[in-house]
Amino acid sequence: MNKRASGTAALLAVAALTLAGCAGGDGGSGGEGDPIVVGSVNTISGPATFPEASQAAAAVFDAFNEAGGLDGRMIDYKMLDDKGDPATATASARELVGSDGAVALVGSASLIECEINAKYYEQEGILSMPGIGVDTGCFASDNISPANVGPFNDMTLTLQYGSEVLGLDDICILLEIAGSTRPTYQAAIDKWTEITGKEPKYVDDTVPYGASDYTPYIVKARDQGCKALAINPVEPDAIGQVKAANAQGWNDVTWLYLTSVYSENFADAIDDAGAGIYVPAEFYPFTDDNEINADWRALMESNDIALTSFSQGGYLAAKYFIEVLEGIDGDITRESVSEALKGMDPIENPMVGTPYAFGTQNTAGWPIILKSGTNAWEKVSEDWLRIGE
Repeated sequence: MNKRASGTAALLAVAALTLAGCAGGDGGSGGEGDPIVVGSVNTISGPATFPEASQAAAAVFDAFNEAGGLDGRMIDYKMLDDKGDPATATASARELVGSDGAVALVGSASLIECEINAKYYEQEGILSMPGIGVDTGCFASDNISPANVGPFNDMTLTLQYGSEVLGLDDICILLEIAGSTRPTYQAAIDKWTEITGKEPKYVDDTVPYGASDYTPYIVKARDQGCKALAINPVEPDAIGQVKAANAQGWNDVTWLYLTSVYSENFADAIDDAGAGIYVPAEFYPFTDDNEINADWRALMESNDIALTSFSQGGYLAAKYFIEVLEGIDGDITRESVSEALKGMDPIENPMVGTPYAFGTQNTAGWPIILKSGTNAWEKVSEDWLRIGE
């Protein structure tokens, strides 16, 4: 995720709401030759936006349609904007699932919609494959399976890299908590402890989103004897935290961040990265010009879509869906699509470290570093870092 994830606190605070919905449509896709309706619910407008996931999915589906679709049947991809608003997220899901009769949701990227709509998806028997899963509900429902690692496994990965690869002992954790995410982050920390036998030197879960000054939290952590900080901020907050440490002359701290700060904008904003800013990228690093990302990069550039981890997630979700769709014998309905997704064989792709199968979480990240004065991300590994390995 990148800087458009700012404002997460206010928006995710409502994610714990689970709103009951009205009955949906019949889940059909029309007669033979009719379009196959696929939808997505996204935060496209508002204080925090990241439209690239659904844009990338749309580009994949457009290319599929241009190549003839599924035996001549086109995918009708509908992208709705939840504006980071619970009521709109609720209404969007009901429009897609109930009124439009979508057979599945693919490529979504929303700050709130998973928890808001999970029970409705279960009620209607529809499955969702977000390009980017953000809130706890994206990883806790049998009907939702994101293409990305997500912030919670990302936390375990960054801690594991810090203690086991970098050999850091005095790791402190600063958490920005919104909505119902505290227990899930704690579970991620506990998983790291279970794997490594290590425990954080210090944990502060009072760090706010969108603070104007992070100096008090940085000074407190330094006074606790922290040598490394593992933090889960959105990009603008991370910039503020690093600059607060710079202002205090704390230039030997190691930063263990999440993919939420992985962007070229963040790199451009940082001059002094201390002992290094490390991130386990959720997909093969998009800042690395490699054949692995060639098809994704070419498709994004031809459609003028930003090169970000968001667009990687949307691209992959759509690719996975098409592969499963092409393997269905008989009618394409919500029921047949759901059955195929739940019974799919894992799909391997070099852009990810974990083969994708619906209901199986991605647990691998590619370690990258931002060094002081470089303004560029670099790989620090020749392979994926996997939880527990």
